[in-house]
Amino acid sequence: MEPMRGGSPFRVRAAIPADAPAIARIYNQGIEDRIATFETRLRSPEEIGVWFDGVHPVVIVEEGGEVIAFAATFPYRSRECYAGVAEFSVYVAREARGRGAGRLAMGALIRAAEEAGFWKLVSRVFVENAASRRLLHSLGFREVGIYEKHARLDGRWRDVIIVERLIPPNLRDEASPAVSER
Repeated sequence: MEPMRGGSPFRVRAAIPADAPAIARIYNQGIEDRIATFETRLRSPEEIGVWFDGVHPVVIVEEGGEVIAFAATFPYRSRECYAGVAEFSVYVAREARGRGAGRLAMGALIRAAEEAGFWKLVSRVFVENAASRRLLHSLGFREVGIYEKHARLDGRWRDVIIVERLIPPNLRDEASPAVSER
């Protein structure tokens, strides 16, 4: 991955295991903020290190040499038929939110996932996380449905929206009948 051109202060690249401490810092902010994950236990860099499995891409965005955002893919299901489907997450450091780093991370992740042979990315987003929903919609993700009372966070039931994106976005199985829009 190349640094951004056109005067952007951001650099986007594939993450490496040495980035685990910075990724853990940003992920832990998301855990503390309670806006993007059901996780409540903070993660160590060693726990983030297992994400680097050689199969599932992880990308970062840097500004001034500091990691300010990341996007990562994870196994979806263990059955062989789902080998081309990956779950994903995207997180931006508090101090960098709202400046386009999440968009850059997701764009790079989509490209990296396609290069790695994935045909679909899926995730779940808290219903009230409007910023993430807008970002994902702008990148071609569609909202598939809602899991109601998906899990509890701090003793309160939370709903999540299921999102998906085909890679490339116009991928269609020729053997499947076309679905008409109503």
